[in-house]
Amino acid sequence: MAIESVVDFDFHGNVEEIKRTHLRDLMADVEREYDGIILDYSRQCADQATMEKLFKLAEAAHLREKINRMYNGEHINSTEDRSVLHIALRAARDSVIRSDGKNVVPDVWHVIEKINDFSERVRSGSWVGATGKPLKDVIAVGIGGSFLGPLFVHTALQTDPEAAEFAKGRQLRFLANVDPVDVARSITGLNPETTLVVVVSKTFTTAETMLNARTLREWISDALGRQAIAKHMVAVSTNLKLVEQFGIDPNNAFAFWDWVGGRYSVCSAVGVLPLSLQYGFPIIEKFLDGARSIDDHFYSTSFDKNIPVLLGLLSVWNVSFHGFPARAILPYSQALEKFAPHIQQVSMESNGKGVSIDGIPLPFETGEIDFGEPGTNGQHSFYQLIHQGRVIPCDFIGVVKSQRPVYLKGEIVSNHDELMSNFFAQPDALAYGKSPEQLQSENVASHLIPHKTFSGNRPSLSLLLPSLSAYNVGQLLAIYEHRIAVEGFIWGINSFDQWGVELGKSLASQVRKQLNLSRISGKPIDGFNFSTTALLSRYLQEDTGLPPDSSTTDIVCCIKTYLNHSQILLNYIFTLFKECSIHIRMAKQNINYEEKN
Repeated sequence: MAIESVVDFDFHGNVEEIKRTHLRDLMADVEREYDGIILDYSRQCADQATMEKLFKLAEAAHLREKINRMYNGEHINSTEDRSVLHIALRAARDSVIRSDGKNVVPDVWHVIEKINDFSERVRSGSWVGATGKPLKDVIAVGIGGSFLGPLFVHTALQTDPEAAEFAKGRQLRFLANVDPVDVARSITGLNPETTLVVVVSKTFTTAETMLNARTLREWISDALGRQAIAKHMVAVSTNLKLVEQFGIDPNNAFAFWDWVGGRYSVCSAVGVLPLSLQYGFPIIEKFLDGARSIDDHFYSTSFDKNIPVLLGLLSVWNVSFHGFPARAILPYSQALEKFAPHIQQVSMESNGKGVSIDGIPLPFETGEIDFGEPGTNGQHSFYQLIHQGRVIPCDFIGVVKSQRPVYLKGEIVSNHDELMSNFFAQPDALAYGKSPEQLQSENVASHLIPHKTFSGNRPSLSLLLPSLSAYNVGQLLAIYEHRIAVEGFIWGINSFDQWGVELGKSLASQVRKQLNLSRISGKPIDGFNFSTTALLSRYLQEDTGLPPDSSTTDIVCCIKTYLNHSQILLNYIFTLFKECSIHIRMAKQNINYEEKN
């Protein structure tokens, strides 16, 4: 299908008709249920004719064929010449999933078994730190997909009763930002003797991650000696040479593969290792099982009942045909507070593209601006805009059974019922709104009616999960991963590369060199535009108070040592001089006394 046909596909009559029809008149019974999860998309600006056309669009875009090619391990990431097989990370042991003719599932399970064994040894106390103390605290060092996905899962499981029981007495923290403030926060209150650091970098060259890793290595070395590194640091990487050079035993490196994209890597050692150290592998295995259940559903279910496919098609409908650029992800569960930031990366890094998979500029917009906050916090933050400002399609995510139910005597509902009252009410408020006529019937002052009018006709969908166990968390993750893939398949883009992140990193390396030259050698700023030059000049006016790194460190240390020693010597001479002056004074006084007598 030519890329123009996404927007030229026979939707125009339907689009105009839908725009003329209010959601009050469109509401119909459209629910889909799978494995306890209910999707209600009745409040989308779409009717049955729309859905039929979207299924025809999927057929024209060869969606089924593209899904099959992904599951068959074909190199659908054409710009990097790679398979896309995050589904293999949670595949059953007896599954056969091939990449370049090789079944990758045995390799996956080899790493899973290694994680299971290692995490159990750490948790049981058979693997201890350099001083013999158990390692009860873990810091996972990584950025992007090596951080956001595992953090989302960790946050979701912290208050799950079963997971929390397994995590008693343990801490899991994440260090992502190269800002030294993040380092300070990650180690505050921790003892190096009881801390294990997991460094996550496929190539072991990621600039931010490796600087943070070196910083924590110094923190451990200063306290316990260099030899302690092998006991207190492990790696998730494929570059065993650099792992060993860093000081980590290569036997304590856990592999993952080129066919795993960073933002899709939470089910690899990237997420499974730190999460297993915190909760135990049996809990994380349930998380993987949940993701696998959606993988099977996505692969085998007809499109009209397929939750990720329906979600993906409706996103394309909202973005490319209605021109709605954003999507709000609104989980009515505080345990899902890190879900929106993770999906923000998965979605925007995957589908924020301007050319087709063949490199042809696109004549339509792709991708969504994703943001979100748990309800009801978001209601007191940005819902004003959603209700009376821009039209932003919303995903409402609710949970039937609370992780931590509370019912207070005398209250008319439980705390969770109070929360879920808002989950059920907000989609209707967005859909139906409130008309001036209704306000008049309520005797609202005429001058306030324009301010209190809600136009409604604002699309949303609702996902209702039975609970928020590890299994359900895995399901939720996989639903959104596959939804995002569907969008990319329909738009005809490559959702599995991310060339847009490279330019900024390249320019940052030039700035890094300039900062080094200016601070160490006093070299003037050169090679930047006027604005950047002015900002750098102002930045360099402040003395960092810290010694520079890399090749100049030893020289600077020698100079500082020499100056310190010189100062000590001068202080010593000055002290001797003072003491001599005192003795001379006292001697003179004695002489004068004797002469008088």
